[in-house]
Amino acid sequence: MFDIVLHRPEIPPNAGNVIRLAANAGARLHLVGPLGFGLEERQLRRAGLDYHDLAQVQVHEDWAVCLAALGERRRLFAFSTRGTASYAEVRYAAHDVFVFGSETSGLPATLLRSFAPGAQLRLPMRPGNRSLNLSNAVAIVVYEAWRQLGFAGAG
Repeated sequence: MFDIVLHRPEIPPNAGNVIRLAANAGARLHLVGPLGFGLEERQLRRAGLDYHDLAQVQVHEDWAVCLAALGERRRLFAFSTRGTASYAEVRYAAHDVFVFGSETSGLPATLLRSFAPGAQLRLPMRPGNRSLNLSNAVAIVVYEAWRQLGFAGAG
């Protein structure tokens, strides 16, 4: 299934919501540090409810360590308001990796530039709006990709 990467997440409830999403969609979650919260933080656990034990979550000290853990020969997509293509134009595959930045600053420009232009994706928004909530953006992408795969593994 898919891998979700949260690069330097800062808000515990967002990460908790993504933990719950990952468990329900069968995705693996990678948290790239430094994190803006502790893994035992009450807000994180509350947002994730009892899904922490059902989710596959790995914490990596930095992007290089995460990238090595993901392995080669994977398609990686970066999601950013600065993306050059729409997320809806992509035909997703079962082992794709979705990379999202922090709530306050998104993905660092140097990291975003390391992705090919066609892999720098954006979600449409009305002009003048700043961004979507991180956990909402992850949910939109994961469910679109999973829909394209016929919701494989769903009950």
